[in-house]
Amino acid sequence: MTYDLNHIILGLIFVFGYFVGSIPFGLILTKLSGLGDIRKIGSGNIGATNVLRTGNKKIALLTLLLDGGKGALAIFLFTIFSHKVLVNDFYKIDLYQCTVAISAVLGHCFPIWLKFKGGKGVATGFGVILSLNLYIGMVALFIWVFIAKFFKISSISALMAYFLIPILMFYYETEYTYFLSSFIISLVCFIQHRENIKRLINRTEPKI
Repeated sequence: MTYDLNHIILGLIFVFGYFVGSIPFGLILTKLSGLGDIRKIGSGNIGATNVLRTGNKKIALLTLLLDGGKGALAIFLFTIFSHKVLVNDFYKIDLYQCTVAISAVLGHCFPIWLKFKGGKGVATGFGVILSLNLYIGMVALFIWVFIAKFFKISSISALMAYFLIPILMFYYETEYTYFLSSFIISLVCFIQHRENIKRLINRTEPKI
């Protein structure tokens, strides 16, 4: 397999992950449930935390699960495909998996269907991290839940979890691509939370 063909495959994999990640479940579910356009409620975000502001906990939970699930599904589908089709001597499969992980989070945060204005990547990020390393993903989820319960502020729990994920990947994963992808995903998460960070500094960030 040539160098150019490898890059073509890498590009196609990126596109695949992006479009799976770009499915706006929060928007779809709130509209189907008669809750209106989630982009006109609360923060205008399409993620589960903003869906919760509608008062419908079931739809918020379903949004959380589906947003996380689409990230995991993207990697799962690719893994099945790679074992059946791809034979590669230039790039490792783990690089392809990490490409899917990053692109799925980018798809959620910047969906083409919504003029590139999507969510913050927290749930989708957890989905892909759990797929890349189950134990690190579980630790990150525990941190997220614990801090959310203690502080009652969603952004703090997300930021703390995504601050620690690359550190855990660095120390407990042998493949550098897993660390690099987790670092990029965490960076995207922090960028998407820039307004929350400002409110946290000003002590005006709303509680859950």
